[in-house]
Amino acid sequence: MSRPDLDRYRIAPGARVHLDQRATDEKPDFDKATGAAAAAKNLEALDALQERLYAEGEQALLVVLQAMDGGGKDSTIQRVFGGMNPQGVLVHGFKSPTTEELGHDFLWRVHARTPRHGQITVFNRSHYEDVLIVRVHEWATPETIEQRYDHIAAFERLLADARTRVVKVLLHVSKEYQLEQFRERLTEPEKHWKFNPGDLAERARWDDYQSAFEVAIERTSTEEAPWYVVPAEKKWYRDLVVSQIVREALEAMDPQFPKPSFDPAAYPPDSLK
Repeated sequence: MSRPDLDRYRIAPGARVHLDQRATDEKPDFDKATGAAAAAKNLEALDALQERLYAEGEQALLVVLQAMDGGGKDSTIQRVFGGMNPQGVLVHGFKSPTTEELGHDFLWRVHARTPRHGQITVFNRSHYEDVLIVRVHEWATPETIEQRYDHIAAFERLLADARTRVVKVLLHVSKEYQLEQFRERLTEPEKHWKFNPGDLAERARWDDYQSAFEVAIERTSTEEAPWYVVPAEKKWYRDLVVSQIVREALEAMDPQFPKPSFDPAAYPPDSLK
């Protein structure tokens, strides 16, 4: 069976999360060629579903991608969303907040980037940085961080109530895999631009980040905005699982082409001049 069982990766509401007990290098019972063919079918289906979503203009999809540095967020976005019509797909990455953004609540800048109806938006990093890096570096008090989990869950429930489906994906890799990615960036000159010496300092806090991810996922994986922990070291399998997650989300939304406001039979194609 080349269609992955997403229940293996979806975190049920209230479930405990132990990332060290979850595979980062999945070994499915089918080969790469089979998986690639299944992923290609998913991408074909996604193209059609995205067109229906855009035409309908009544629902939206927000895909949140998180990972440790070197976890493959950029390549996942390119491979899963790169073939869609750019008119209906937006990608946004969140950097350090500006002075203007710091003058508002932490979700202010995020809400403005959520998709309008008819669109898919992918967050390359997201509002979760405010309970990840902020927690690890203690840039906010424990009481503030605790409040933010509740604010995030309420925010995502608001989006769901407004017909924006939210799916969240952690691309799960090991510390050893991250090291391989860093070394590759230094070995290949065309990848030097990807290397940031500051990432090494963050790597030293690996265990703290894993703990922060576990708590964030446990506190915010809900029925309306579920988390998926996806093994991401086999890139072809990662692409298959993520494309399957997005496909099943859109199929559940079931967007429909709007009915025409005119009678098509009144305009035979051959009669047009």
